[in-house]
Amino acid sequence: MCEECGCGITGESDRKIIEIFEDILKYNRFQAIHNREHLEEHRIYAINLMSAPGSGKTTLLEKTLENLNHKYRIGVIEGDLETERDAERIRKKGIPVYQITTGTACHLNATLIHKAIHHLPLNEIDILFVENIGNLVCPANYELGTHLNVTLLSVPEGEDKPEKYPLIFKVSDVVIITKIDLLPYFDFNLEKVKEGIQKVNPKTQFIALSAKTGEGFEDWIIFLEKKFKEYRDRL
Repeated sequence: MCEECGCGITGESDRKIIEIFEDILKYNRFQAIHNREHLEEHRIYAINLMSAPGSGKTTLLEKTLENLNHKYRIGVIEGDLETERDAERIRKKGIPVYQITTGTACHLNATLIHKAIHHLPLNEIDILFVENIGNLVCPANYELGTHLNVTLLSVPEGEDKPEKYPLIFKVSDVVIITKIDLLPYFDFNLEKVKEGIQKVNPKTQFIALSAKTGEGFEDWIIFLEKKFKEYRDRL
């Protein structure tokens, strides 16, 4: 159980812990609303990337930056338990990036994001990506104030993840199936996985792609640009 998360709560004896956890979520929701207001003051469209470790978040982000950086001003917030390795990968591309290292917490929260955005040149950013900590459980509980929740599910992870970890798919606006170049080598039925996720969240959208081969990647870029345009048109 991490320092501020509800994971590990079991049974009636943990009633007090549950009450504290609910208070934490209430405060987090308040801070997330403030984050959203702050981002919209600067006309920034923010995207929360969530997944298990190793699903390809950073690789997806790198390829996305290569496709969009010539058209939009982009910033990144990286979340990890330790190290700045992912931030260094982004920094090499000339993108403003801020690394959050949580130490023990298995997710980012709205307060951490609030602090991070003040380390970025907000007046020089159109789209902000937040790469959450690799975890299919805890990040789903914590709103960040972002406009779009994206969950990645890689082919090697298997078909059963939507049934085992339904909450993260329930809060996702779009699910990206990654590493589809590996489909011939794994027992992974795309349609079956989509059906499983739609039972949890009928409104979510799906994109299947391979960052390695580029297959399906244009669908992701088109989707992002459409969402960004819709956001700016609303302001």
